Amino acid sequence: MIVVDAPAPAFSADTDEGRRSLLDYSGKRLLLYFYPKDNTPGCTTQALQFRDCFPQFVSAGVEILGVSRDSLESHRKFRAKYELPFPLLSDGDGSICEAFGVWKEKSMCGKKYMGIERSTFLIDEGGLLRAEWRKVKVGGHAEAVLKKIRAVNTR
Repeated sequence: MIVVDAPAPAFSADTDEGRRSLLDYSGKRLLLYFYPKDNTPGCTTQALQFRDCFPQFVSAGVEILGVSRDSLESHRKFRAKYELPFPLLSDGDGSICEAFGVWKEKSMCGKKYMGIERSTFLIDEGGLLRAEWRKVKVGGHAEAVLKKIRAVNTR
């Protein structure tokens, strides 16, 4: 299990813009958000919120990277369709989801299955996890994350 104020798990995987790793964000703050599936209602709403708030994240010195187990082709189409200004990481084997503890048993209509628990992590310039949001409810999430980032920035 990962812990706030401890090193974030190292990761490396392909995005629709090329390979990315935690080391690529050394010296930068990174918002890593995990979502279940491209082109589903909740995930699309979440991505659009991060897209619409993207200039504010950039102003706060935070880069965004979305993560799901979808293919790179699915990510390319999703990004193009909604003009997402940040890369989407393809965690096809689920290793990054496992490392961040977001691969969970879920249930819908009485059926149990494994899937990504919508979660967001703020990683600082030194690779330390500084904040986490688990079991994210989509409505207002991007704004709540920005509020936390602004609070940290004013200290």
